Amino acid sequence: MLPRERVIAHLKHEESDIVPMGENHVHSSVVEQVLGRRVLYGRGFDELNALWDGRREDVVKDCAAVYTELPQVLGWDYVRVPASPKRKEYKKPKMTGPYSWVDDTGQEFHFNPDAGQQIERNYDTEMTIDDLPDPDEKFTVDPSEMDAIRSVVANLKKTHFIVARLPLDGTFPYKQTVGIEEMLIRMITDPEFVKKSVEVYVNRSIAYIEAFLDAGADAVMPTDDYADNRGLMMGKDRFLQFILPGIERQAAAAHRKGGYFIKHTDGRTWDALDGLVGAGIDGWHGIQPSVGMDFKELKAKYGKKLCFFGGVNCEALIAGSVEDVEREAKYAIKHAAPGGGLVLTSGNGLENGTKIENYRAMMRVRKEYGGYPIAL
Repeated sequence: MLPRERVIAHLKHEESDIVPMGENHVHSSVVEQVLGRRVLYGRGFDELNALWDGRREDVVKDCAAVYTELPQVLGWDYVRVPASPKRKEYKKPKMTGPYSWVDDTGQEFHFNPDAGQQIERNYDTEMTIDDLPDPDEKFTVDPSEMDAIRSVVANLKKTHFIVARLPLDGTFPYKQTVGIEEMLIRMITDPEFVKKSVEVYVNRSIAYIEAFLDAGADAVMPTDDYADNRGLMMGKDRFLQFILPGIERQAAAAHRKGGYFIKHTDGRTWDALDGLVGAGIDGWHGIQPSVGMDFKELKAKYGKKLCFFGGVNCEALIAGSVEDVEREAKYAIKHAAPGGGLVLTSGNGLENGTKIENYRAMMRVRKEYGGYPIAL
C-alpha cells in the first residue's frame, strides 16, 4: 500500500498492511540530527530575524524542504504542514530586550529561547465585546500562506497523506483576545463575549480549512488545547456550551470540501471525547498515556468511532530508555491497532531533547510488530 492509502484506511477503521506512522511537529534540533544539516524553519528567533531581514522566501523554502524530506527519511505515512508567513514586508520591531519587542500596535511579545518556538504576549484583559471584530465581516486568507503546503503537495501528494495545521483554531480564542485565565473567567462572568469571540475566530478558521483543502491537503488539524493533566480546564459543561459548537462547524466545513478533520487536544480529555465523537471528527491527536489516556480503554470505548494518532509519551522519547519506548509502542499497537484506527505517533511531537535512538526504537517496533494481522 502507498503511505497515504494506509492513513486513509485507518481513518476509515480498516486494516492496512502495516500500522501507519508520522509526526505533527519536530523540533529543529531533532530535524538537524535526522537530516544532517542546519535548518532555518523552526529555529525560533533565527526564523523571526530572517523574516525581519527580508528573507521570507528562505523561510518558506526551508519549511517545504524539511516537510518533504522528513517523511522520506523517517518512513512516515503522513506529514503535517503549517501555514507560511505571508508574503509582505516584515519590519523589525522596537526591541525591549534580547528576546522581547513591541509591534506597531503597541502589543508586547516575549520569546522564550529555551522553548524554541514559544512566543508569549501581553493580553488586553480590558477588551470588551464591542472591541471584537464583526463575525459577519468577510475574512480572506492570503494565498501566500499556502506556499509551503503547495510545495509539499507537489512533491508528496501522490504517495503521502498531507495534513495542514491551521494557524488559527478559534474554538478557544484566548490567544486572539484576553488570555487564557481571563477567557475562563468570562465563561462565567461574560458568556456573550466568549460566544461572540468563538464565532468570529471559528469563521476565520473555516476560511483556512477551505483554503488548505483547496491547496491539496488531505486533512486539516486545528490545535487549541482544552485540558491539562487533571482534565478540561473549563469543565465539561462549559466545554459543551462554548467550545463544541465551533468544532462541529469546523468538522462539517472540512467534510463539505471532501477532507478529513483531525483534532489535536492533549491532556486528560476523557470528558471531551463523547462530544468530539458527536461533533464528527475523524481523528484525534494528542493522546498522553502518562496522564491516564490508556489505549486499551480508549479502544474499547471509541475504537469504532475515532482514529487515534498517538502511541508513545513525549517524555519517554526524551528521558526514557529504549526499553520504555518499545514497551509503550507495543502496548499501543497491541490494544489500538487491531481492526484499524491507529496512526503511530508521539504523544505531541518530537520535542527538544528527543533521543534519536529512542525514536528509532519506536520505528523498529512498528516495523517488527505493526504488520497485519497484529500478532502481539
